[in-house]
Amino acid sequence: MPRLRDDGYFFMKEPHAADTLEDNAMNPMAPVQYALSTLHCMTVSLAHDGAGIGTVFGEGLARRLLADAGFVDIQVHPAPGDPMDAIYVSRKPASS
Repeated sequence: MPRLRDDGYFFMKEPHAADTLEDNAMNPMAPVQYALSTLHCMTVSLAHDGAGIGTVFGEGLARRLLADAGFVDIQVHPAPGDPMDAIYVSRKPASS
């Protein structure tokens, strides 16, 4: 399997959401996001021995998981042409 080289950039696209139900309540797409997250994302993750994180992968959790995986300089940008998603850009630091 290919590995990200030192000082390489990692990009991921995820739905842009807050970390709590209360903070997502005013989002008109929240019911769809929670349904998809619960019925698809979580079950697929669990079926592949993943973490099964739960409902709606919020920005705070995404940042924590990226940082815990060793990524630095984490930035979040709107996904071009897709108002529901965000692009996460992070970097694998150079080895010391």
